[in-house]
Amino acid sequence: MADYNAPLRDMQFVINELVPLSEITALPGYEEAGEELAGAILDEAAKFANGVLSPLNWIGDQQGAILNSNAVTTPKGFKEAYEQFSQAGWIGLACDPEYGGQGLPALLSTAVNEMWNSANMAFTLCPLLTAGAIDAITHHGSAEQKAMYLPNLISGKWAGTMNLTEPNAGSDLSVVATKAAPAGDGTYKISGTKIYITYGEHDFTENIIHLVLARLPDAPAGVKGISLFIVPKFLVKPDGSLGVRNDLKCISLEHKLGIHASPTAVMSYGESGGATGFLVGQANRGLEYMFTMMNAARLGVGLEGVGISERAYQQAAGYAMQRVQGKIAAKPGNLPIAHHPDVSRMLMTMRAQIQAMRALAFFAAAESDKAMRHADAAARGAAQARLDFLIPIVKGWCTEQAVEITSLGVQVHGGMGFVEETGAAQHFRDARITPIYEGTTGIQANDLLGRKIVRDGGKEAKCLLEEMKATAASLQSSPNMEIKAMGAALGSAILALNRAVEWVVETFPKNAPAALAGAYPLMKCFGIVAGGWLLGKSAAIAKAKISQGASDHFYAQKIGVATFYIHHILSAAAGLAQSVRVGEEVITAMEHGLNDLLTS
Repeated sequence: MADYNAPLRDMQFVINELVPLSEITALPGYEEAGEELAGAILDEAAKFANGVLSPLNWIGDQQGAILNSNAVTTPKGFKEAYEQFSQAGWIGLACDPEYGGQGLPALLSTAVNEMWNSANMAFTLCPLLTAGAIDAITHHGSAEQKAMYLPNLISGKWAGTMNLTEPNAGSDLSVVATKAAPAGDGTYKISGTKIYITYGEHDFTENIIHLVLARLPDAPAGVKGISLFIVPKFLVKPDGSLGVRNDLKCISLEHKLGIHASPTAVMSYGESGGATGFLVGQANRGLEYMFTMMNAARLGVGLEGVGISERAYQQAAGYAMQRVQGKIAAKPGNLPIAHHPDVSRMLMTMRAQIQAMRALAFFAAAESDKAMRHADAAARGAAQARLDFLIPIVKGWCTEQAVEITSLGVQVHGGMGFVEETGAAQHFRDARITPIYEGTTGIQANDLLGRKIVRDGGKEAKCLLEEMKATAASLQSSPNMEIKAMGAALGSAILALNRAVEWVVETFPKNAPAALAGAYPLMKCFGIVAGGWLLGKSAAIAKAKISQGASDHFYAQKIGVATFYIHHILSAAAGLAQSVRVGEEVITAMEHGLNDLLTS
């Protein structure tokens, strides 16, 4: 199976030329994070991803995590890799320096995290969940909680988890039943069962800090009655040393389609009187607080889609450049299968979508930096609104495309792709979870439609579309016919998407089911069009560089990738936009189909 090599050149292009990084280094506190430092960080991350994490990916898939007497053993080499990972300070890259972090922009940490996900997605889930715990405690914890937990989480000495759902709950957290009883000393006794807890138990760290949703005895019903608690595996003494083992344990691990090295735990709390928990913030605001963690995790999972897709593409391209089979039309000699037009089409479909997905994920990361650090309050608010709008698109679209891209990776291998030893199937299996956890694609699509478009009357959607229109107009004014054609195609796609947004805003108040029936195609259409917008901008930058005398072949391939995307992938936007606008007919058809199921 092919080794992973971090796509540094494309990452550097997106960071330095498309976003660009200069806008981020102009923000207070990020002045030192220039191109030179960014380049050094990316180089070092690439060495670790390529040399340490990537070789463990296949081992982790084959060995998996093992549970024995409530203790989990991770695959061979994983614990040692984590020790190197934490000692190098990778977990704290974008964290607050006050607690031991390096305070670097999310734009840089996003590029680094993509490498981790490509190299070994199952390993990377542990620091991903720890990062979410850090975010939640940073934003909502008390000063004492921050001082007690953040330094050890940021250093990697301890790990964090997110405990949301339960056997009876699934995605409906309104029915969470885990209990939190006041102990009389300011702590709470937690009792209940949580499922699907990523790295709920492992051998990487001496302590695991669980963030747990639970209900107080007098809590109101539904999501308004959920509180958030810190529940450590080992209680922490006032001097920071570890005390007794808390009343919690992992009682089983899920047997999964993929990410075998990542232990997905069923956690039991309070079998011997109650696990000691500490309330975060105010009572009954737990779900609100947990969304801080979930939003970061959703961006992280969208990035998983980018990372695993890149790994699948590299493996497929490597195989296609070596495998010789059949005669290539109009070409002499025995050439590798990459020269077959249909194989080339599959590879370009993978590559173009990955570059669009990467651009969108990095663009969202830059918005998060602006939302946090911009000196102007109005600019911070605008960036936060843009980020909130992009989160369900990055999560939903990038993960759905990851399943398609990794499936194409198997297809490029032909029959060998269906054989586990090649490794192509692992990427497909690992990718399949990404559209499910941290909110399914349907949840992301409904969030985009209901909360992010309808709620403000389409204001933020129209704001983004206007920026896209300006890019399309600029491309259409180019004297270069290739760029001009991109602009025309992009303009048509934006117009179709704009009509779909207008239809949703008008229809939802009168017929919410009809509007929601188009939520998925709307989300996918936004992803495709946003990807086309950013690749169109990339092509214009590349064309300008070439006109200025740049001889780097990279710029020519950026134009080629954008051309393929615009004419082979963006063309789907019109059909998706049309699907959004036939909600009434779709609802009728679905109801007929459901009745057939019920009566058959």
